[in-house]
This record gives sequence, C-alpha cells and structure tokens, in this order.
Amino acid sequence: QDHCHSCRYNFVISPNSPNPNDFIFTLAHRIANIMSTMTTVKVPGRPTWQQTMLRIRDPAKTIPFYTDHFGMTVIDTLDFPQYKFKLFFLTTLPEGESYTLTPGTQAAHDYMWSIEGTALELTYNYGTEEDSETFEGYHPGNQEKDGFGHIAFNTDDVYAACDKLEKAGVTFKKKPDEGRMKGLAFAYDPDGYWVEIVKRSEGSNISNYFNFSQTMLRVKDPVKSIAFYEVLGMTVVRQKHFNDFSLYFLASSSNVDQRVDYANIPDSEAYFKLGQMFGPVLELTHNHGTEKDDDFKHFNGNEEGRRGFGHIGFLVDDVYAACDTIREMGYGFRKEPDGGSMKGLAFAYDPDGYSVEIIKRGGIEFGDKKVDK
Repeated sequence: QDHCHSCRYNFVISPNSPNPNDFIFTLAHRIANIMSTMTTVKVPGRPTWQQTMLRIRDPAKTIPFYTDHFGMTVIDTLDFPQYKFKLFFLTTLPEGESYTLTPGTQAAHDYMWSIEGTALELTYNYGTEEDSETFEGYHPGNQEKDGFGHIAFNTDDVYAACDKLEKAGVTFKKKPDEGRMKGLAFAYDPDGYWVEIVKRSEGSNISNYFNFSQTMLRVKDPVKSIAFYEVLGMTVVRQKHFNDFSLYFLASSSNVDQRVDYANIPDSEAYFKLGQMFGPVLELTHNHGTEKDDDFKHFNGNEEGRRGFGHIGFLVDDVYAACDTIREMGYGFRKEPDGGSMKGLAFAYDPDGYSVEIIKRGGIEFGDKKVDK
C-alpha cells in the first residue's frame, strides 16, 4: 500500500501493477489538483444516492426474480398510463423489518422519496413483454464501449448462495470457481443484466441472506468522475489498482461511517468495512489509458439500440439550489428543473454523460395514477 502525502488518498497496488510512478502517483496528483479547487464546493441540501434505474421487459418475470431470489421488497410504484409506462422501486430492508405500505399509494410515495438507502428502479414500458416481433429486448451492457457493467448483492457464502440460485433456475455468466477470480459469481437476471454475487465480510451483523451492494459504471477519467460524485456528497471508501484497470468504490453519506477516515486506513480494513456495508456502493471501473484518448466515450445506456441502464438518482432538499451548484461543474443537463412536463426534478450529466436524476427529498406531484389505500 502506497500513500501520496500531497493528497488524501491511499493507493492499493496489486502484485501485477506497473510501477506506481507510471500511473498511480500521476493519478493521485491529478485528483489532488482538481479537488484543491473544489474543496468548498458541495451540492447543498444533503444529497443522498437514492436509486439505480434499469429498464425491464416483463415485470411479471423480473419483480419475482429480485424479490424471491434476492429478498428485495417492492416499496413503491409510479404508474403513468397516460405515457404508457410504470416504475417499480425495490430495496433491501433489514431482516425482520415488515413493510405494510401499499406500493402506489401516497403513503408509499412519502416513504420512497424520504429513504436514506438506495432503491433499484425498474422501468416497464407497456406492452414490451408481448412484443416479440419488433422489440428485441433491452441492452444489458458489457459489450464494447458499454458503460454500465452490473449490479451486485452481498451474501455470507457465495458458493451456497449460487447453488441455491442455480437450483431455483437462475443462470450464470460466471460461477464462483470459474475464471481467474475465484469466490465471486455473475448471474443473469431475466433481461440479461449481470448480477454479481459477492462475499460479505466475516463478522458482519447483517442478517439478510442478500443485500443490494453495488452498481458498477465504467468511467473514462476517474479524476473527473470522483470529483463529480464527491461534490454530490459521496466518499471514496476503497480503491484498488491492477495492471490495466482500477476500481473505485464510492458510498453515499447515509452509508458512510463518519468516524472513519477512509483515505488513511489500511486496505485490509477498507476491504473489511466495504464488505460490512448494508447499503450499496457505486463502483467506478477505469480502464487505464482511456483518459488520454480524446475520442473515447462510453455508451451511457440511453442511446438508440443500447437502452438498458437509465440513470442513477440523488435526493436533495432543494432541486433548484442543487442544480445551481451542479451547473457550475460544466457537464450540462439532459433536463433542467423546469424543463419538460414534469417540473421540479432534473437530469444532470456526469463527466461520462451518464444521466443523474436530482429529486426533491419528500417527492413532488408526479402526475401518476395513484393506488387507493
């Protein structure tokens, strides 16, 4: 483990990593330089990472996949028959916690838009499950230049969990003992999205069989991406560098132990604490060299023919004030707060062009068809 004394990051280098001076310390100083100009810049209104959105073909297949196999709970729905789509919000609740609200009601909306954790938002466009002629399905990512990689769940025993999933009919991209990296697996969900199965830290006090633990996005330049998400209140809780790629794990403020100085703890401790987190982290994957290629760009999941992953989203106290700060970073907006028919929410672009939804904590009037109590 090496430490750059001019900045606040520890760098963990694998045995196959290049000379740190070739990449790691250059990266460290680039991060230090960009963050030195942004140390006082923070999005106001206590931003918290609240959602990851994926498009799905058939909720009758996908919802049970996540609730039955991975223990998630549908905490809310937003139905827009006038626009012919419906949103389902799922999350991992602590084991033993009962959820008594009816999804789609105003009470469920109030709960959903006030959570401290992160939900998986599944977007269903009416009729896709029945259209086998013109609709080929959503793009799950992981092809050349795709940005979205996977979501993940932690569990105590990856081997036992995968055996259980396989017996229940779940198929796999990679089983725990396949490939070079043993002890982790990638399952397929009904739309072909990759679902990583990761071992939880020993001694964790999490009693859930599974907990929602990651969303992975590939980034062109980690210096710019880390700076962007730190302005949104996230913290780099661990990073690891290999020969040709690096991983950065960022946690939302609601998922961070404020007593821990994550920049200065040994990697073994950072690894342990990461595996103990109940809420998910945003995993940013950087393939070395992309930051030097002016023409390189990842697909963001919203292009024609590559739609699948949609966005991540943050709750804030004041959308307009938050967007004023985000605007200063210069990456632009897909939708300004007063743009379009739905006022009071925004979609900003991050440095890679991923959409980042900015939503008022407590919610707004979305114009959905609500369910009666």
